[in-house]
Amino acid sequence: MNNAEELLRSSLWGQSLTEPELEKALSGTTERIFAPGAFICMKGEPVEYWMGIIDGLGKMASHWTTGKTTSLTGISSGGWFGEGSLLKKETRRYDVMALRETRVAFMNRATFLWLMDHSIPFNRYLIAQLNERLGQFIGMMENERMLDTDARIARGLAALFNPVLYPGTNRLLQISQEELGYLAGVSRQRANQALKVLEDAGLVRSEYGGIHIVDLDGLRRFGD
Repeated sequence: MNNAEELLRSSLWGQSLTEPELEKALSGTTERIFAPGAFICMKGEPVEYWMGIIDGLGKMASHWTTGKTTSLTGISSGGWFGEGSLLKKETRRYDVMALRETRVAFMNRATFLWLMDHSIPFNRYLIAQLNERLGQFIGMMENERMLDTDARIARGLAALFNPVLYPGTNRLLQISQEELGYLAGVSRQRANQALKVLEDAGLVRSEYGGIHIVDLDGLRRFGD
């Protein structure tokens, strides 16, 4: 079993497919590897694929010609994205960059639409996915306007544990301080300060190779 097949079979939607439906999904899915800093997809390009992170970490952001960048969210292992743009048949409205070497599954548009036409569970998954994504961005807007940097980083870490959007994330989050800073739109030094605050609060513990999440509910409530 290759990496893409493992992702599809373990995905919430893949587990609900019949074997013929899953074989159809696999036949329309390819796999690519992206180096750190490479664009997985870019704002303004035609949308021809639904994408899933097999392993690695991506940052969804919007880069403007003025040089300004707005970080939207991280996408960790097990997360799928791009369904909204496929459904609306519009050009992509955001960039996704690999923060470390990242392996990505690409399902072509024809296969994605075929699954929509043939699988009720797949449609139910998409509705849940879109609803979760909407809630995520509403929460991000509220956090940006109401919370300080420490709280925004806490909520950003907690967001990577959404069981619908990112079912593959485990409590030892393999993320560096630099990567966390990229996701939050702050410097590595500022991300480090925030981590110390969260560590002192008993919510996280810095370990070799990542951040261990001690109290996920506490992260979700931090700053209230």
